[in-house]
Amino acid sequence: MATALLMPKQGNSVESCLILEWMKKEGDRVNVGDVVCEAETDKATIEVESTAEGTILKIFYGPDTEVPVQKMMAVIGEPGEDISSFEAEFAASGDGASASAPAAAQAAPAVNSTGGDSFVSPRARNLAAGKGFDASGLAGSGPGGRVIERDVLGALAGKEPLTPAAVAAAIEQGLTAPAEGTGIGGRVRLQDLSSAPAASTAAGTAASASAALPFPGAFRDEKVKGVRKITAARMMESLSMTAQLTHNFTADATELLAYRAKFKNSPEELGLGKVSINDIVMFAASRVLKLHPEFNCHWLGDTMRYFDSVHLGFACDTPKGLLVPVIKNADSLSLKELSAEAARLIAACREGKAQPDELTGATFTLSNVGAFGIDSFTPIINPPEIGILGVCSTQLKPVRTANGVEYRDHIGFSLTYDHQAADGAPASKFCADIRTAVENIGIYLAL
Repeated sequence: MATALLMPKQGNSVESCLILEWMKKEGDRVNVGDVVCEAETDKATIEVESTAEGTILKIFYGPDTEVPVQKMMAVIGEPGEDISSFEAEFAASGDGASASAPAAAQAAPAVNSTGGDSFVSPRARNLAAGKGFDASGLAGSGPGGRVIERDVLGALAGKEPLTPAAVAAAIEQGLTAPAEGTGIGGRVRLQDLSSAPAASTAAGTAASASAALPFPGAFRDEKVKGVRKITAARMMESLSMTAQLTHNFTADATELLAYRAKFKNSPEELGLGKVSINDIVMFAASRVLKLHPEFNCHWLGDTMRYFDSVHLGFACDTPKGLLVPVIKNADSLSLKELSAEAARLIAACREGKAQPDELTGATFTLSNVGAFGIDSFTPIINPPEIGILGVCSTQLKPVRTANGVEYRDHIGFSLTYDHQAADGAPASKFCADIRTAVENIGIYLAL
């Protein structure tokens, strides 16, 4: 009996997924648990597994199509089964125009014999237009023989309007370039240049050679989607709906760096060698937040929701963009446990395997840009959280001591908070306690 394959639900916050690639095509036999396609949420890449055994009789959505969760995306059954009821259900959903897309997407590459511009992808068309190149006659390697960007790049390889030698000669010797040369595709070669001066000055010669080059030159457009699209929307929403203010401060990092060195050189069996400065700062923040419940809360407009436990989000750079995994109950973890959980979440995010529930639920967030040498910055709050702590680089600062002026390492911090929910004095006290915890981390580790 034919069975509908649904786009699986991915946590409570995911409403739809973008199909990246079908691993199986119509007519393929699948077993329960076989991966049939890869899809992308706004935060992670997932593998969609078959929930039935049989043959894929119909695929309703092609690659690069956004499908709501729990919506039918394919039908699995036995060859010859009547699936008209499934097709009618799909047509009634309003997505019937997409029904034929998967078949083309699974076809083998073919030569574009139509010669039509409609058989060229938008990205390939834009690239070709920027180069003054007609891509309609190319052999396409995309779905169904469609000409895609890599086909145009291959055809354009080494085919600029002027060769490098021609450009250099035109500028240095004052030669003039014709509108079309004798090279492949009309490319202007060195021997095509004329000895007639293009201008009376070097500047005029350069301008002439420049004019022969295409303007604005090659470019490509990319549709904003996935993580970038969601991040853009959330950041704009954050700035438009909150009253954000940032306090910048530093803390003496002498003890922090000393403990980091001890952990790095500790016996391997203790499992402390990979504890990072960021791990230690997150540990300190999780303890300080317990003393400042007004920052371990959510601003809900007319309500403040205070949390007993600290669920610490931290910014993580990935190939897909910025993600914020969450260390649940961070205040109850030892430094070693917190470090291990952070490492696990970072790996999951960068491999595209983080689950949606691992990327939601933070009560406070840290963002560390110290590795890039940033002295201070203005991190943006993730609503409904009311605060985010930026961790900056470590720099030497002069300190007056009993022995005179000494230079000591100081680590920078930037606290951004929502002034709707917290005032400057509590924020300053929170900063002071972060400083105290970092400068006396050994005491906090003993608690």
